[in-house]
Amino acid sequence: MAPFQVAARHLVMTLPRYRYPSDTSDLEWALLERLLPTPACQTPKGGAPEKWPRRRVVDAIRYITDNGAKWRALPADFGIPWRTVFGYFARWAKAGVLRHILDQLRRRLRLNRRRCPWPVRVIVDSQSVKGAETVSKATRGYDANKHINGRKRHLLVDQDGLLVDLLVTPADVQDRDAARILLTRLHAEHPEIVLVWADNGYGGDEFSTWAQDTLGITIKVVSRPKDAKGFVLLPKRWVVERSNSWTMRARRNARDYERLMSHAEAHVQWAFITLMTRRLTRRSRRTEAAPTALAAVA
Repeated sequence: MAPFQVAARHLVMTLPRYRYPSDTSDLEWALLERLLPTPACQTPKGGAPEKWPRRRVVDAIRYITDNGAKWRALPADFGIPWRTVFGYFARWAKAGVLRHILDQLRRRLRLNRRRCPWPVRVIVDSQSVKGAETVSKATRGYDANKHINGRKRHLLVDQDGLLVDLLVTPADVQDRDAARILLTRLHAEHPEIVLVWADNGYGGDEFSTWAQDTLGITIKVVSRPKDAKGFVLLPKRWVVERSNSWTMRARRNARDYERLMSHAEAHVQWAFITLMTRRLTRRSRRTEAAPTALAAVA
């Protein structure tokens, strides 16, 4: 073997495994691992041991959400068949695992900011996104106000902009109609919520009366000033607008590609899971990096 071939082979063997920006850090995985469901092999009913490491599965799902790639285009670096990754993605979404993870991460973030563990005031808004050809005619619609043919995301966030709940519908569904479904479900899970800030799309005496009498929730509309021109920063409403922009940072959410609306919701949830885990571990990463830097200088 020629000397340059030996050197090239040694270089390949010593290079570290490339990590994608969407991969979980050790601290993030420590948070997420305990929130995932117990493997079947460890339950009383029993089951076969899982073949693939869960951390790699989570990294693969986050890669698809963050980069907007097709499931079939999952990089071979992960070493897991794309069908297996998609199977985990679909099962966890259907079983409510993502909702549980979001609730627990949001609870920890709120406690870190010395807030109540569960919000009592939330902000609601909708966001219309174009639907790809993979979105069926039965689950898409045309939003005449935004001139968008696709689907609509209805987000409920707390005062920090963290996701509380969401609902994906065809784009032609009115905001108030979707809010009835969303608020009814929210009241069943979080009866402590008593106030919802919204825009004019959720106004009207009939809707406000229904929310107050049926759910005990007050709808407070934050209107745009009549003489305002151009961009205006509106109280409370800017929080959910920022959350919509956070959603769009994950390129899979820039357009709706999902055949099932529940899978479209899951990609939004994964985007917020990544955001929350990184916020929770940001200070810890800096704290750990400081002693290392000082040791290197010494």
